[in-house]
Amino acid sequence: MELLSVSLGVYYGDFTVAAASENLTASQGKALTVLRRGPAAMRALAETLTCDASNMTGIIDRLEKRGLVRREADASDRRVKNVILTAEGERVADAIRAKMHTTQDGLSRLGDADRDALYTLLERVFVSRPSA
Repeated sequence: MELLSVSLGVYYGDFTVAAASENLTASQGKALTVLRRGPAAMRALAETLTCDASNMTGIIDRLEKRGLVRREADASDRRVKNVILTAEGERVADAIRAKMHTTQDGLSRLGDADRDALYTLLERVFVSRPSA
């Protein structure tokens, strides 16, 4: 657990510095990273980022003002607002990832087999859900 905590601390610090280099807070950068996977409803973003919906609104307002995201009404429920990354938002999200030198350097010290194993283990621990 301690090594996992240290690893996450290094990653988060690296991410925070990279986001700041793009004049973003860590929360704004994380929102872009999540949206890099595809559009998301405001509520889903708030849940993913574990923040209050009103805080998520402020984060998205600031990103939208910079032209990094846009909001669209959901096709099936006009009350739901989906957030979509713009081309500039994609560029900034990619720039953040590219500037994470500490993380990239650490991962580059692993061979392909070790990176694959790490991916598999992290997916098993944090993503996969055991069937009930």
